[in-house]
Amino acid sequence: MVQQALLLVFPVVMAFAAANDLFTMRIPNKLSLILIASFAAVAVVAGLTLENIALHVAVGAAILVITFILFSFRLLGGGDAKLMAAGALWIGVDQMVPYLLYMTIFGGVLSLVVLAYRRMVPLTPVGFPGWAQRLHAHGTGIPYGIAIAAAGLMIYPETPIFKALLA
Repeated sequence: MVQQALLLVFPVVMAFAAANDLFTMRIPNKLSLILIASFAAVAVVAGLTLENIALHVAVGAAILVITFILFSFRLLGGGDAKLMAAGALWIGVDQMVPYLLYMTIFGGVLSLVVLAYRRMVPLTPVGFPGWAQRLHAHGTGIPYGIAIAAAGLMIYPETPIFKALLA
């Protein structure tokens, strides 16, 4: 029962982060903190060795450093940086390249869709909810949390954590 509940933490938090980013253009810190805190429980229940836990933490820390460099150059939002690093903590070393590859592909497609939306869909004062108006405004950025979450959800079933919790 505990294993099944822990199995759902990552996908639920990632899905909520994606939706929150779309509707508010923000990813609350508490979502990344939930992923980080729950990783400790997951690591124990999944039976990860101390060496494996250290590798997961090292990957998460490395991604955090890289994404905060991108954040400092205004190439990535702060919430995106933290979510990406918290996701990397769960994904681990073995699936990091596919995670980053999917994130890049999904981010590119998302960017093209948002840019096409801004260019081709006329914004009328009535009929668009606030989030759609925000998304339509030029210069407001792309809700990249959607791409981060989609990449995490694609890779998660291939991770050692998922496989151990499923067993």
